[in-house]
Amino acid sequence: MNWKRGLLIFLGVLVSIPVLFVLALLFFPRPGNLTPDHVYEGSAQAINYCQLPILDGSGLLAKEIPQGHTPNCGYEVFPKPFLAGCTEPLPEGATDMRGLWMARSRSDGSLGHIERIEQCGNRYVVTSSGVVHDMTTDGKLSGASNDVRPVTLGSFNFCIRTSATTKWIDGRLQFNAVGLVPVVKRYMEGDVLKWEYPGIGTTSMERICQLPE
Repeated sequence: MNWKRGLLIFLGVLVSIPVLFVLALLFFPRPGNLTPDHVYEGSAQAINYCQLPILDGSGLLAKEIPQGHTPNCGYEVFPKPFLAGCTEPLPEGATDMRGLWMARSRSDGSLGHIERIEQCGNRYVVTSSGVVHDMTTDGKLSGASNDVRPVTLGSFNFCIRTSATTKWIDGRLQFNAVGLVPVVKRYMEGDVLKWEYPGIGTTSMERICQLPE
């Protein structure tokens, strides 16, 4: 009987380690928000996202710009670009997905979904639906996004921390939740941006130049 009890304890510890690890990543406080105030001041409405900066190395490097974060539990006004002034070339194997995109077909039927993608060096920033995902594309936890996701359970509202790493694989950007679980995959097919999400399916997006009114 003692060996059975020991086995149960061992299995319990084995199962609890990854669970505690994930809970710590989800609920541990995010790093201090170093995003400049001007990013959330004024309007990004007049920006033409079809006029993309040339990544020729003449400006800032990606590492010189602090990581962007979602303010509170979601922004109320669409922020200005986080990587403004950065002109570091993309790393080898990366695909240029920069621009403003609107969903033209989506498995769950919710058309009109808008995303802005910024890239510079190994930085990749997605701004959409109240949240900001700013991360490096080297697959390291040190460059993972540190953001939030609003969740409603009955009459209670929660702001759960999210974290993901990204890495280029054959020209496609693979997102791994907490650096472990494969989730979103983003890639280009011609002029169409596509991303796949478990449980939602594939979303196809077309380029637009300015934020809709």
